[in-house]
Amino acid sequence: MTSPDSDVLIVGAGPAGLSLAIALSQAGFTATVVEQLPAATLADPAPDGREIALTHPSRATLQRLGSWNALAPHEVGEIHEAQVHDGPLGQHSALQLNAGNAGAGSTPAAAAPGPLGFIVPNHALRRSAFAVAQRMPGVRILTGAQVTRVSTHGPLAALDYMAEGESRPQRLHAPLLVAADSRFSATRRQLGLGAQMTDFGRTVIVCRMRHAQPHGNVAHECFGYERTLAVLPLPDDPEHGHALCSVVVTAGAADAAALMALDPAAFAAQVQAQFAHRLGPMALEGERHAYPLVAVYANQFAAHRCALLGDAAVGMHPVTAHGYNLGLAGWSGWWRPWWPHASKGRTLARPTCWPAMPAHTTATPGPSTRAPTPSCGCTPTPAPCPACCASWCCKGARRPAAAAGRHRGAAYGQAAGLGAMGSGACGVALRPPGIGWRIGSGWPIEACLRHTPFG
Repeated sequence: MTSPDSDVLIVGAGPAGLSLAIALSQAGFTATVVEQLPAATLADPAPDGREIALTHPSRATLQRLGSWNALAPHEVGEIHEAQVHDGPLGQHSALQLNAGNAGAGSTPAAAAPGPLGFIVPNHALRRSAFAVAQRMPGVRILTGAQVTRVSTHGPLAALDYMAEGESRPQRLHAPLLVAADSRFSATRRQLGLGAQMTDFGRTVIVCRMRHAQPHGNVAHECFGYERTLAVLPLPDDPEHGHALCSVVVTAGAADAAALMALDPAAFAAQVQAQFAHRLGPMALEGERHAYPLVAVYANQFAAHRCALLGDAAVGMHPVTAHGYNLGLAGWSGWWRPWWPHASKGRTLARPTCWPAMPAHTTATPGPSTRAPTPSCGCTPTPAPCPACCASWCCKGARRPAAAAGRHRGAAYGQAAGLGAMGSGACGVALRPPGIGWRIGSGWPIEACLRHTPFG
């Protein structure tokens, strides 16, 4: 019988995939990460214009992983207040959110402590995750490796890759294969897991700008009638002391192309005018980057011996500012139930050693209920017998057909064991009214590893 090369194979060395690898190592498991980019690019990625908004739970997760401490002080900004504007600035009163005022109807007890959230450059998150993953025992990172084939039909998942400079592919095996290779995941497609893609026909332009007036750590989301403008506070320039912000312009494809064709001064003037000169004179800092606006939602997030993570599962609209938070909370929800058992010699390849599963519920609309007594005759308990675990998990992973299109994002949150802001409590904040199925935290791994495919 073929022996596994590691406990988990991860395709994609982005922040989500590397964070999962680090967490696996901390739990005593082994992981092999396969990435087509060279090591030099991962160690020092170029700025791509994207700034990532992070919640308090996400920061706590990165602190546990050790990658938060690898960030430089000038790479971590704080958002103390958020203002949402409808139409041209000043035409209507802005909706204001801050740590002392969580929104209409909130109470002081519900207010978040400290800043609303944090903002970190995407390239800094990539660099810090790679730096930590490189030194973790049990984490192997194969760079310059192109995945050519994946298979999950056998007793182990298999992955073929072509290493740089090699003429023949090499094969790896593991009990679990995780695709974390972007919203346009080639691995997801090879696994036969379809996805719904929504092309909004719009383009996002992201860049940094310096400005004369202080931003006060206030984030602005300006929903103009032609363009959407987000102005996000950043730490001051560490070298020159300039006040900096991140600018995100969303426009139609033709309008975006025209904006990208403008010279830096003309582009800055456009942004400055739309923001009603609130920050005084503004100037472009560095390059502009344009990205097509496409949202992606996988039809299912796990199957026999495989699972999706991060943007490969859910590629969110950037206005949510929660894509990376969802990815972090996703793997955290998967693996939290396993960490106490790792030190006891339990491995993913030995189903009899898995921790007891929480109670599962049916995947039908209506009030959440425990699963019915299975055909094997077992009595449903918080730790059902191994013979019926797979059946319950597989049925639970199926979303109600009528609701799948409307509540796909919520379904992912429940499947990943998410609660409010990634707290890990299932089905608390992400379950829409009328969808009464809820999956116990930790179900996806058991479901993926059983020798019963999702049918």
